[in-house]
Amino acid sequence: MFRSIIAFAALCFALAHAAWAEPVKIRIAYSSVTGQLTMLMTQVPRELLRHWGASYVVEPMFIQGSGPMLTAVAAKEADFANYSYQSFVNGVIEAKLDMRVIEEALSDKPPYHGTAYWVAKDSGINRVEDLKGKTVGINARGSTNEAAMRKMLSDHGLTDGKDYQVVEARFDALWPTLQSGRVDLAFLTIPFDLIANKTGKYKPLFQMRDALGPTQTVVLGGLTEFVTKNRAALVDFLEDELIARRWLYDPKNRAQMLDIVAKMTKRPAETYSAWIFTQADNYRDLNGEVDAATLQRNVDDLYKLGITKGSIDVKTYLDMSLAHEAAKRIAAR
Repeated sequence: MFRSIIAFAALCFALAHAAWAEPVKIRIAYSSVTGQLTMLMTQVPRELLRHWGASYVVEPMFIQGSGPMLTAVAAKEADFANYSYQSFVNGVIEAKLDMRVIEEALSDKPPYHGTAYWVAKDSGINRVEDLKGKTVGINARGSTNEAAMRKMLSDHGLTDGKDYQVVEARFDALWPTLQSGRVDLAFLTIPFDLIANKTGKYKPLFQMRDALGPTQTVVLGGLTEFVTKNRAALVDFLEDELIARRWLYDPKNRAQMLDIVAKMTKRPAETYSAWIFTQADNYRDLNGEVDAATLQRNVDDLYKLGITKGSIDVKTYLDMSLAHEAAKRIAAR
């Protein structure tokens, strides 16, 4: 009898502890408000996010680029990052991290919008070879746009550090950096490329996909240890994130979505109304599915180009089971 009482008390304590347990805090590094969905997820109607505050909460962390994001994840100062496949490979090969990718974040693939590298029309730069002795602007070393830039310039006989110099600036600063003449060529994400085009004074010199083809540009990943320990909470997070993703793309919510984006970026809604979350935007899979074949080709290309020190079998480091479970839950609603 006494043992039964003790067992019952232990069960009650365990249930009470579970009920009182703090939700898992998921610190996610991002570098773009509109390109990556981490910040926008926090602003959609909260009733859409069934599990937020119960099993998990997201703590967004702005970090300028994929290289610094990888450093933060390695130091356990961030749990997940929206980082490039270049940083993903560097994390596995150079940092010797046990990493897992759990979701697609952003892709550059036709017929969706392609991101380009821009120059002033009066700069005299009409061919890639004309960049010799010039300065180019990217958001960060270790990023996909750095890999594409180095590939394109290398193909035209230009060597990083010898024939051109690199300036790093956050995505929203690259456009004014180009305008001011601090750089001769800049990687402009949408909507800054649209703004540049509208002035009539700037032109794209080449697109990122001209250098690398379609890319699995940004993936969401972290350390395997965190994924294993917090699997249940991460499935809940992905269920909510995919619901938020669908909400952002739903035409019925467009006016509210544009209002959110405008407030988050402190820019007029008209800046985004013609393109965001349409085919004129970058591609995002509504189920968060990573294109493993494209990612493998991207990773292999970086090694062939000498940008990374090796290649990997990407499927070894993908765990799509969490996103698949989240998508099944959504389909069953």
